[in-house]
Amino acid sequence: MPERMTQDGEIPLIHSARPLIVLAAMLAVVAVLGWRLLDLQVLERDFLQSQGDARHLRVMQIAAHRGMITDRHGQPLAISTPVDSVWANPGEVLEAPLDAERWRRLAQLLGTEVDALQGRILARKGREFVYLKRHLDPDRARRVMALGIPGIYLQREYRRFYPAAEVTAHVVGFTDVDDRGQEGIELAYDDWLRGRPGRKRVLKDRLGHVVEDVERLQEAVPGRDLRLSLDLRLQYLAYRELMTAVRVHGARGGSVVVLDARSGEILAMVNQPAYNPNNRQRLRSEHVRNRAVTDVFEPGSTVKPFTVAAALETGRFRPDSRIDTRPGRLRVGHNTIRDETDHGLIDVTTVIQKSSNVGASKIALALEAEQLWRVFTQVGFGALPGSSFPGEVSGLLTDYWRWHEIERATLAFGYGLSVTTLQLAQAYAVLADGGLRRPASFLALEEIPAGEPVLRPATARQVVTMMETVVGTGGTGRLAAVRGYRVAGKTGTVQKAGPGGYAEERYVALFAGMAPASEPRLVVVVMIDEPQGEVYYGGQVAAPVFARIMTDALRLLGIPPDGVGGGRQHMAAVMEVP
Repeated sequence: MPERMTQDGEIPLIHSARPLIVLAAMLAVVAVLGWRLLDLQVLERDFLQSQGDARHLRVMQIAAHRGMITDRHGQPLAISTPVDSVWANPGEVLEAPLDAERWRRLAQLLGTEVDALQGRILARKGREFVYLKRHLDPDRARRVMALGIPGIYLQREYRRFYPAAEVTAHVVGFTDVDDRGQEGIELAYDDWLRGRPGRKRVLKDRLGHVVEDVERLQEAVPGRDLRLSLDLRLQYLAYRELMTAVRVHGARGGSVVVLDARSGEILAMVNQPAYNPNNRQRLRSEHVRNRAVTDVFEPGSTVKPFTVAAALETGRFRPDSRIDTRPGRLRVGHNTIRDETDHGLIDVTTVIQKSSNVGASKIALALEAEQLWRVFTQVGFGALPGSSFPGEVSGLLTDYWRWHEIERATLAFGYGLSVTTLQLAQAYAVLADGGLRRPASFLALEEIPAGEPVLRPATARQVVTMMETVVGTGGTGRLAAVRGYRVAGKTGTVQKAGPGGYAEERYVALFAGMAPASEPRLVVVVMIDEPQGEVYYGGQVAAPVFARIMTDALRLLGIPPDGVGGGRQHMAAVMEVP
């Protein structure tokens, strides 16, 4: 279309300036863009870079695994396995469009409901971090991230796994979800086992995936391994036999301790009821504690060897010294002490063999109270065993100056004091090791600690020889015999205290002993709590458990037999020891 001209034939000015206006506008746009480019690339570059980094550059924690716990032979008892925890940035999650199907699948993978999951995020919308699920296995974690939900991330952690499960649970203990020790060895040596996490700076994409490691800020330091004194073979053995005995006798529970008589190392320690540390969803608090070191009981006749040891230490008694137990009962003040039968005029050895309460009481009453108390304290009664196990107790042994005659008489056969299974085992280890007392140890020892002499070696040997008669013909612990080995030990059957006095039908069945008696290597104590039915004596309930454990333990450790003889066959030699 031709341009309109004025009447004089010229093009209007507005039309002739149009190209200049367009050019000027274009130059202005270019100038603005250039200035903006200069502003972004030069003037505000540092600010914008920092803002970008703030959104995509993150400092992440580098998980450090906890040290492994092993038995004395290196068998794993507690190990850490890598897992992933799912967490969310609520702000990022809530900004993204809602995809109902992906949320349904996420809730399913996390084992929860969609409403509960979204409610958890909404309730914490002001935060930048919230855990959605701890310790997912790697496969499920990958499936979570494959959903591509903005604001959902993974964090690498470690979960504790216990290969022996309930067999070692009471000793090893367990950790919480943050890998901190809560019970047992896990708690006692938490500082040793726990790793120190590191930190690194990483670059993440918009979905939270790490696309580049930028800088290592601090190296992760793994926890240190810990080797226990436990022998997993003996632990399985003790656990099996104790569990069977508790079930057969309908007992409330029980404990077994196996000690190395030469070092004080704890080779096995089990309790019933037990629990599985790998699955604690239905865990009952009373099943968690290690009863062998935390629960006390009156030891009954298992302390008679120490009453006799106190008598031998004075030099006034010998194994063949005569004790008149007729007519099978003893009046002390307003109280009467009784034997099951009238044993008549017997020697000190027979007091142990027949477990005479009257005989033990007469021996104790013939001693000064301090003499009896000193031996009891020297073998560890009333004192901590020194294992440093959490919750370890010292039991109860009152000061001798508070004793009346009846207290001294009943202490002689194990009433009026309280001990743990570990304490009783440690005390028997004194007899087994020639009168030396060593601290109990849950750790494998590189060197055997020097023992503290608390009894004369001659006294310890004499008492061990007298205890052999308990397992021989005519003794109360015949069912504790081990074929091919000399065994020394003592039975105990204790009425449990209750409201208003001792209960008639509640007992603790005990057997404590050692083998081979000629040169003791192992000490085993068996405690069965409240066996039901007509069979409840220590010689009937606990002694067979001792025999089965000791038989297999001696075989597994390759300890050679020392013959089947015992008791009085060896007394003559011991009598000549000065």
